[in-house]
Amino acid sequence: MRVRSNSEGLRLNNPLNQGGISVGGWFRGKLKKMRRPPNPQDGSSSLTDGPQSAVDKDSPIAIQTFEQLLAEQCLYKASLVLIDRENELFGKITEEEVLQHHAEEIDKLSTERRALEKQIQHTLQQSLSLRLEEVADEAAVSALTMVLTSAVKAIYKEEEQDLLRKPVRSRTPSNWKKLHDSILHNLVEARMDNPSVAPAGLAEQSSIQLDIQCMGRQLKEDLLLVVNVLKSCYPEEANICQFYAKLYHQNLSARLKKIVDFVLDDKDSTFILRWVNEYYPGILKKSELASEIDSAALGKLLPTDLLDCLEKQYLETQQNELSTYMNRVLEEEIKTWTRMEQPPREDGCYTSPLAYDIIQLISGMVTAAEKVTGSQQKAQSITCQLTDLLQRFKAFQEEIIKQNKCNSNAYIKAHLGCVEQFRDIFQRKGHLFPNDVQENCLAVLTDMKQSAYTFLLSSVHANLKPQYRKLGTSDWLLKKTLFEKLLSSMENELQDLEGLPHSCHQGVISEFHQQVTQEYVKRLLRREIKLKDREHQQKAFITVTDNAETLHKLFKKMGSQEDWLKDILTNIAEVLKLQHIPALQMQIVSLGHAYPDLSERHVSALLKLKTNISKEDRHKIKATLLDTRKEAYEGVKFQPFFSKVVLK
Repeated sequence: MRVRSNSEGLRLNNPLNQGGISVGGWFRGKLKKMRRPPNPQDGSSSLTDGPQSAVDKDSPIAIQTFEQLLAEQCLYKASLVLIDRENELFGKITEEEVLQHHAEEIDKLSTERRALEKQIQHTLQQSLSLRLEEVADEAAVSALTMVLTSAVKAIYKEEEQDLLRKPVRSRTPSNWKKLHDSILHNLVEARMDNPSVAPAGLAEQSSIQLDIQCMGRQLKEDLLLVVNVLKSCYPEEANICQFYAKLYHQNLSARLKKIVDFVLDDKDSTFILRWVNEYYPGILKKSELASEIDSAALGKLLPTDLLDCLEKQYLETQQNELSTYMNRVLEEEIKTWTRMEQPPREDGCYTSPLAYDIIQLISGMVTAAEKVTGSQQKAQSITCQLTDLLQRFKAFQEEIIKQNKCNSNAYIKAHLGCVEQFRDIFQRKGHLFPNDVQENCLAVLTDMKQSAYTFLLSSVHANLKPQYRKLGTSDWLLKKTLFEKLLSSMENELQDLEGLPHSCHQGVISEFHQQVTQEYVKRLLRREIKLKDREHQQKAFITVTDNAETLHKLFKKMGSQEDWLKDILTNIAEVLKLQHIPALQMQIVSLGHAYPDLSERHVSALLKLKTNISKEDRHKIKATLLDTRKEAYEGVKFQPFFSKVVLK
């Protein structure tokens, strides 16, 4: 049987340049030197295998010896010579005869095969000798690929021959394919042990970070070399790009596991996480590599338990950093208000850096955390304490309103801008937050906005109260100038809203528009006037319609976009004008369908303005409304209005 040689290690120098070749026997004895031309059946005549000498076409064909082929690194042809001699030796006589009479030939064949194997080892060890920048050098690439292609063909040919050899005790499979895989494994190990010099500009990195960075750079350059150069030396079924990728993946994975076994500081842990989840996948996603390497089949560089541990450490650190920063920003805001300072102004508007600073940090931290952990959901978790911060921000605003210092008005205006900034980030970039955090924070911000509106408009309403009292009275119905005076007073009072951030001005004006309309309806429904007949009701219709139009124009000029408020007043005016019960029924039903919060009490108050409608007819009209909208508006979203018109 064939006796395998003892391993002589991975030697990078060419064994043929040494003083002699000391190799173990493959067969016992020596086989006399045999020379024969290549067999055309094996396809060797068409091979481009190593350097060739120019031969005159009229000269006799020069048959190269094994030694010549090996010296010229025509490894595949050299392997064919040995295979032919072996087949001739064992094809004609028995194994016993070979061992008895051809010991010298067997020993010779063994020696030459070991020399070929050693040269193939040397060639494989030089596979990654080209630097990436040398790939453009056609001569260097040609020299490497020609010899490597020849070696690879020899390996695969020997694998085929192993399957064809007779199972006799003096021969064992050569297993050159296993030798090939082992050499590449050791080659990758050696290159990762001594990677290229670290890139410039990394002086601030720790030794761990530098080691990983250098190994990653080596991995990237070598895989690009495999894809761009070495792939052409192998048959397609070898899938050599994936094979190399697997070797590097396993090697880097094993090294990272050992590193993680040590106690790592936060920076090193973060760096490793980012390498596993961002940088390394980024290398494999390069267009040149992605088409040749199945990165999904390689899996993660670290097992789940180690990744979970690193991610927990990282996320807790990020949460603490964000919480500390948010608290510091809020505390600084509280201090400036307590010191009776005014908030800064930009373009005449009060501003606060609180929301902007926090939003910028959140956006940056969550985006980075998603890259580090490779998970949007995990990255979102670092914002879990944002709800608590906004609750404390809300409590601070309530304290500002409660104390109502000389700078409170300015701070409420500035903080209204913060509320809008927070709402904007939750609505536009909801992916930065868990759903529950997003919902809870938006609810807090809605409360803060409404509270700020109420505070800022309370003094305006207080000053307009004497004008409000005249609404719904006989004087209001008869004297057009009363409502005009109210409108003029509103314009003057709104000067107090100077200093609002531009993004908030429309919201405050729209809120004021709604509150004034609600106040108007409330005063009208108090029934201080009695519309006894068609003439009075027609007069009320004209007055309310004119008021609705004038009010709409004024607020639209100020920036309100609440056009629907005009429709409420015009619909109420229609009720005041109509005389026939069926027509009133239809109008009330229409009003109730448009505004589902219209209550039976609101309808009663409105109908009682028309003193010529009997109690029985009022009940009939209300019953029609109740019958037509039973269960019709369950779960339907609408703009509340009448629910805010509280009747005493």
